Amino acid sequence: MLDADTILVTQGEMCISADPKIIIRTLVGSCIAACMFDSEAKIGGMNHFLLPDGSGISAASRLSYGFHAMECLINGLVKQGARKSNLCCKLFGGANIRSSLGDIGTRNAQFATDFLNSEGIPCVGASLGGDRGRKIRFWPVIGKAQQFMICDDFLLNHELETAKKDLLRRQNSAVQEVEFF
Repeated sequence: MLDADTILVTQGEMCISADPKIIIRTLVGSCIAACMFDSEAKIGGMNHFLLPDGSGISAASRLSYGFHAMECLINGLVKQGARKSNLCCKLFGGANIRSSLGDIGTRNAQFATDFLNSEGIPCVGASLGGDRGRKIRFWPVIGKAQQFMICDDFLLNHELETAKKDLLRRQNSAVQEVEFF
């Protein structure tokens, strides 16, 4: 797999691929990365969401929220040839890396596992919780995932900065949105 192309998925993004040369990667702390795949159709994808519920937010940032991110990943896989009944998932993240952020990691992890249960999609692997971030690499065609635990403050600083930007973006989009009748 030395010839593989690597695609980075950041908060609020997802990637789906049936290319055996693709590796999808991400970095999560309190966020969740869901790595979903259909081993028969040889297709898979990853999403990366920030918070469990995004009701009442702008369309531009919906992939940052669990429900929408999970629905988009499932629908995207099915549109590209996966069968929902064949889907399996591996979950990563949900760490509580800073007390000032509350228990958002725990809530994200609970949302993700509850969502999979309600959709009847088996979770065949998970590394959730704790107080450290994770680097994830995922081979979507075969469903293989690899995790590296992060031991320094890089992720903490990255997540805090991203959370601040997301809050600012949501505040700005609330001001800019106009509903026409």
